[in-house]
Amino acid sequence: MTTKDNLSESTSSSVVFNAKNADRDSATKSIWEQEGSVYPDTSNQLSQEDSTYDVLIIGGGITGLTTALLAQEQGLKCILAEAHKIGFGSTGGTTSHINTMLDNNYSMIEEDFGLEVSKLVGQATKQSIEFIHACTQKYSIDCDFEYKTGYLYAQNDKEEKELTSIYEASKRAEVAVSDSGTIPVPIPFQKAIAFHRQAQIHPVKYLHGLATEFLKQGGIILENTFIKEHSKEGDTFISIADSRKIKSKQIVYATHIPPGLNILHMRCAPYRSYVLAVQLSDNAYPSDLAYDMKDPYHYFRSHTIDDVQYMIVGGDDHKTGHGNPQDSYRSLEDYVRKHFNIASIEYKWSSQFYESADGLPYIGKLPGAENGVYCATGFSGNGITYGAFSGILLSDLLLGKETPYEKIFSPFRIKPVAGFMDFVKENTDVAYHFIADRFSAKDIDTFNEVKPGEGMIVEHGDKKLAVYRDESGKVFALSPVCTHAKCIVNWNNAEKSWDCPCHGGRFDVYGRVLNGPPSADLEKIEITE
Repeated sequence: MTTKDNLSESTSSSVVFNAKNADRDSATKSIWEQEGSVYPDTSNQLSQEDSTYDVLIIGGGITGLTTALLAQEQGLKCILAEAHKIGFGSTGGTTSHINTMLDNNYSMIEEDFGLEVSKLVGQATKQSIEFIHACTQKYSIDCDFEYKTGYLYAQNDKEEKELTSIYEASKRAEVAVSDSGTIPVPIPFQKAIAFHRQAQIHPVKYLHGLATEFLKQGGIILENTFIKEHSKEGDTFISIADSRKIKSKQIVYATHIPPGLNILHMRCAPYRSYVLAVQLSDNAYPSDLAYDMKDPYHYFRSHTIDDVQYMIVGGDDHKTGHGNPQDSYRSLEDYVRKHFNIASIEYKWSSQFYESADGLPYIGKLPGAENGVYCATGFSGNGITYGAFSGILLSDLLLGKETPYEKIFSPFRIKPVAGFMDFVKENTDVAYHFIADRFSAKDIDTFNEVKPGEGMIVEHGDKKLAVYRDESGKVFALSPVCTHAKCIVNWNNAEKSWDCPCHGGRFDVYGRVLNGPPSADLEKIEITE
């Protein structure tokens, strides 16, 4: 067997996960995909090469579409470019809990940033929930919006002490919360608190509504348009995709994490969270939202689609490119079966999120970029809440409006104490993968160890290769060096993808970018018999 670099990609007759024909960034199917594509037809949406738009929004999830719609409504001429399909990334895989209750709780926020910031964060999350509800009313978006109560519960003395602290800090932050003697799931607990006026939606239907309204108001959506780079000529940005150039006065990277090498990649850590959608034999579906206090925590809710009810359960998070996804699914299934009467597991999927170093998202001007370039990242497990709020804040910044939230969420903020240990841990981990993966990978003498439908990093001569064998036995080989910061990717057998353990870049079996900061595909290596 020989290798030859830089030749054209081989194709396979078998079905494999391929970014070009997928509805989402993973091989597993989320519950929101079962109704097929519900997005408006954007095939005739063509940008004019000689036109200069006020804003180019890159990314077609909740952050990008909210930003685009609000800016377009307020008189800016906007164009949105999505590398794949609208909803392809994390929004299409979310469980769409919408909370004032946050992963980085108000006790932590108050301790690290002070009470006034804690209050403003509480106001921002409340504003986000009310904004989403207002959009469903204003634009007649049928996305199953429902207000819910969110229950956080402790199961031992240590958790109870922490829960008391969260409750008191939440009250000081003027968040609507109360003690509760019950929770909506059949799990033993010692203490519980209830966050009021939380919400849930069908995220795909909601994105459909935003996209439809954006198009109605004259916005342009370009799907399958991967922006690889931008430059600036005078006061105009020139953004380059494979088949077109887009001119704009400002740019928003609504891509979950900005591309290129940026300080935010050292201040955000990528994680994957795992989800099951199950049917219960006793119909004891939770009527509200529920969360335990484990690390990682479990989260629960229900949703009815086409008159069929499901319980959605998530948890067992781990850093992207670390851990074993199949182990996470097994652990989550064991946990669910322990506490619920499961009739069937209908869906299982995972989705990506980013943790910031200090617990608050980064929303605003992109560090290291030219003036007029914005980003939003570090939402933790509160993607719908912070995604919608990012659109509100970014549209204000694009229009030059003053806002009390600009400084709090600024990507330029520096908190040397808050989150410092997490910062050290995450970046020590990155350094490890820069070095250790290169010199201590297990030697593999033959490609035959790669089973059909699986991938593996193998040694071949003096090369390391990322090798995938499809179900027909055909081998596809790539350079395992992530094109973002030169870390070595790992195989994700659950999602059939190559995942970077450093900054969360992900690639399909052909090496095409799925998500994360890489702006170039993995190098292809042709294998010949």
